[in-house]
Amino acid sequence: MTKKYTIQKSPFVVPTTDGKLIEEHFGNATNKNSQISIAHMIAPAGWSEPFQTPKFEEYTYIIRGKKQFIVDGETVVLEAGQSIKIEKNVRVQYSNPFKEECEYLAICLPAFSMDLVNREEL
Repeated sequence: MTKKYTIQKSPFVVPTTDGKLIEEHFGNATNKNSQISIAHMIAPAGWSEPFQTPKFEEYTYIIRGKKQFIVDGETVVLEAGQSIKIEKNVRVQYSNPFKEECEYLAICLPAFSMDLVNREEL
């Protein structure tokens, strides 16, 4: 009999060059699921990434620390216990300009993939 659940004990750790920890528990990199991705992230103090206009919705839940979002030109800062949903096809930049690292969960629908993220060149 096949189990009706999957326990993820070894998430895929995405290689990064900016000091950010990305552990994808479910998604394209881990189990080829293109419908949804769920990742545990830790962004170091001072971290930022280029603006992007993803073709997926992204939900972020802050576990500890603070994270800054520039969404369609508006700056939003979230703290531990807060969450945000950003619609697809919206220009956004994610950063942690603060002095402490930020730990959070990111959920993307459909799943995160480099061909859907549309990152801008620096």
